[in-house]
Amino acid sequence: MCDKCEEPRQDEDPGRRRFLGLTGTLALASIVPAALLPATAHADALTKAQRDSMTPQQIIDDMKRGNARFQKGERKPRNYLREQRASAAGQYPAAVLLSCIDSRAPAEVIMDLGIGDIFNCRVAGNVENNDILGSMEFACKLSGAKVVVVMGHTSCGAIKGAIANAELGNLTGLLDKIKPAVQATDYSGERTATNYAFVNAVARKNVELTIANIRRDSPVLAELEKQGTIGIAGAMYDLNTGALEFLG
Repeated sequence: MCDKCEEPRQDEDPGRRRFLGLTGTLALASIVPAALLPATAHADALTKAQRDSMTPQQIIDDMKRGNARFQKGERKPRNYLREQRASAAGQYPAAVLLSCIDSRAPAEVIMDLGIGDIFNCRVAGNVENNDILGSMEFACKLSGAKVVVVMGHTSCGAIKGAIANAELGNLTGLLDKIKPAVQATDYSGERTATNYAFVNAVARKNVELTIANIRRDSPVLAELEKQGTIGIAGAMYDLNTGALEFLG
């Protein structure tokens, strides 16, 4: 395939075409049946120019489209080896995600992302601390990521532990960070760890409070958001349906 075929047209946004596997070649899928595309038609890693051409909202919208594909089982074909090689000399992720360690909620998979697309912080209960804030500040202020996403999920074990006042070594202190969300959740039903409706309501509130804490505890990120350089958003992932909901 000629080099010109790999280049986006000048009237198109190259960042949006690349992110989540949208390249000049893959864009042909709209007019050429997928079965006719060559096996080598995969995206390389996100470049600085492509990332910088995107707005925070465009990045979030692409994450939504990636999750829609994931729910349908129609994930974009990609070549991880090419992505690995393309990103070895430098990385330009578009976003940094704070998510839970739950094995059923891998952000890159459920948003149809590739190597080099995002920074990913993972800790039980997706709570913030100084180390995570420092990582986010590096990702946004120094590396140029444009979106911070805090992603909770349904049936979260850490949320259940906080509701039940579980105690276990260092886990006890971690769960203490979630308890303000338990107390702040407005819920008229049974407020127990076995009531999954309550557990999920607390998980949602925990995302909201974590975002508030990020803005409070990181003047760096708060200022970047105020300037419009980055966007900060919350999301909830449903383990049963595979759907990712961005919170308003």
